Amino acid sequence: MPQDVKITPEIQERLNLLADKYQASGQELLDFLDGLLYQDYNTYWDYIHLDTLLSLQTPITDIPDEEIFIMYHQITELYFKLSLHEFRQLADENSVTAESMTQKLSRINRYFEALTRSFGIMEQGMDRHQFLKFRMSLIPASGFQSVQYRLVEICATDMINLVDKDHRDEMMEHDPSIEQMYEYIYWKKGATIAESGHKTLTLKQFEKKYSGMIIRHAKEFYHTNLWQKYLELPEEEQANEALKDQMRLLDLNVNVYWPLQHYKTSVVYLARRPADVRATGGTNWQKYLPPRFQKRIFYPQLWTEQEKEEWGKSWVNEVLEEVKKKQGLGQ
Repeated sequence: MPQDVKITPEIQERLNLLADKYQASGQELLDFLDGLLYQDYNTYWDYIHLDTLLSLQTPITDIPDEEIFIMYHQITELYFKLSLHEFRQLADENSVTAESMTQKLSRINRYFEALTRSFGIMEQGMDRHQFLKFRMSLIPASGFQSVQYRLVEICATDMINLVDKDHRDEMMEHDPSIEQMYEYIYWKKGATIAESGHKTLTLKQFEKKYSGMIIRHAKEFYHTNLWQKYLELPEEEQANEALKDQMRLLDLNVNVYWPLQHYKTSVVYLARRPADVRATGGTNWQKYLPPRFQKRIFYPQLWTEQEKEEWGKSWVNEVLEEVKKKQGLGQ
């Protein structure tokens, strides 16, 4: 026989609060309590949809390491989603403070540090010969088509900082629209055939699916991206060194360390003599991934002129030499 529950003052207080909550929605507390009786216990696997999650790896070849490739990219997209979740909270915060910005930024930086380390495992995480076989079945799909990464960039900075460096200064002299800046956004050049100037199929697919979303996202975050939220702070809070350190670290994580890890992995799997292997999307990864070529900086105001001038140079050279030694490409 079930024992009678002793209604303590604490339980009575909770019952009163629940009654108020459900009365405001037009429902009675008793109906809600009946619902709890009928509701089954939750489980870990149901809560995170584990069975569904584990069914989402569907290779298109029978080459074993393709499944590794899929999982690492899925992990990457989850970290991007975590980052966007934090950016959204910052954008929606009415009275942002240096403390709240620093807290959210430290989370985003930890996400990027974790995903960079995670992706770094893939350097030695697949058999190169298997990779070079199954990758041919992926054409024209490419990591270039990760829209969440583009949304992260737009959340992080004013869109003018994402315009291709060859057009950025000229465009800054005017008051360009989102659409005009999008037309010259830096990553389009990475999927354009240099000899003809034609867009690759990879870029055409991406634009057809996501251009509208990206432009709407850019308009939504035009006044609420991270830099604009920073400018809302009082001057004394803008001078907060912990906050500026986190902003500079984000700049490095997104614009240097993450693309550099991709570059490093690409060199391991795609670099060979006499000619490098082309990327599945037709992107020029040798020019597109290294930070020193893009000179993409979210917060140029927080860096010295020398730091901006030498952006990414030493890191790329160190990584390239390291990979060459591993592969014996330096001879």
